[in-house]
Amino acid sequence: MQAVEILEKLVGFPTVVGTPNADIVAWIGGYLQSHGIAVTLLPGPEGDRSNLFATIGPKEVPGYILSGHMDVVPATESGWTGDPFHLRQESDRLYGRGATDMKGFLAAALAAAPKLAEMHLRRPIHFAFSYDEEAGCRGVPHMIERLPQLCEKPLGALIGEPSGMRAIRAHKGKSAARLSVKGRSGHSSRPDQGLNAIHAMAKVLTSAAGEADRLTRGPFEDVFEPPYSSLQIGTVQGGQAVNIIPETCEAEFEARAISGVDPADLLSPVRGTAEKLRELGFTVEWQELSAYPALFLPADAPLATLLEELTDLVSLPAVSYGTEAGLFQQAGIDAIICGPGEIDRAHKPNEYILTDELAACQAMIERLGERCRA
Repeated sequence: MQAVEILEKLVGFPTVVGTPNADIVAWIGGYLQSHGIAVTLLPGPEGDRSNLFATIGPKEVPGYILSGHMDVVPATESGWTGDPFHLRQESDRLYGRGATDMKGFLAAALAAAPKLAEMHLRRPIHFAFSYDEEAGCRGVPHMIERLPQLCEKPLGALIGEPSGMRAIRAHKGKSAARLSVKGRSGHSSRPDQGLNAIHAMAKVLTSAAGEADRLTRGPFEDVFEPPYSSLQIGTVQGGQAVNIIPETCEAEFEARAISGVDPADLLSPVRGTAEKLRELGFTVEWQELSAYPALFLPADAPLATLLEELTDLVSLPAVSYGTEAGLFQQAGIDAIICGPGEIDRAHKPNEYILTDELAACQAMIERLGERCRA
């Protein structure tokens, strides 16, 4: 099958993050097995979604991982001019949810798979397709944990997030958390008899805003925009009516960290302020939503050099968005980002990828196969 045909199939599976993915996993697995490629399904603890791992070549030899996620963000935004889950082609543009982020990469890899299978590779190429990346990389850690049983330690992992087919060596780490505060309701005319959860949350929000301001003063890492770690309050919800003392309030916080900084540590002062609310009689619940580490690969790393040779493009030092690459690096596997499409098309109505971008990615993967055959 051609990459466009495969992309049409993949986009047709509405694999919205946090939902079951058995259909797409079964289709990809069946396609690869039809070409004689060994496939392992790795069910996650949720019970209704799985990672997929496949190997082309000898698994007992160090090789390379091609990593991508099968899930997509919801397609509920206004502005779509067609069914988001039906690939639509206009000239050289292919429209559909996930076309760029990142089923385009999956389609290119799968289109290259039959040719790779015929090469009799001396070094293996592995496909590592994950679930729930869009929820903070929740699926891939379970697959990384299983890698020692699935293959010899890889020489590197290529994460195919949209990068204009230019290799990217670094991104920030991220941590997100939800805080729930519960007080005591009552009539607003008697605030002395209640515990106002929104007033309590305001103390935490003030702490978070202060931390966000402090982070702008460094430390700095100039390859990023902005060049410092950041913290933001993403959502706040609470209260029923203006004359009712609000019993509950909920807020979500996110931190993004430069290299060498644990993003969870950036949220520690905010959590500390929240925990002190217990002394005032409030019930406090802090829930970690997601976390992944930063990525940093030196410019002279063998994997960076390899990708520059495969793409004939100079690598970029860093991007602002996050990926699963940091988790592979944390596991001791060099990782780099390189994939078709542009990130500014992702998570928007009429998301699209170009046919030439698919072809360029497939060609790059096939060139990697030639290296692994030599």
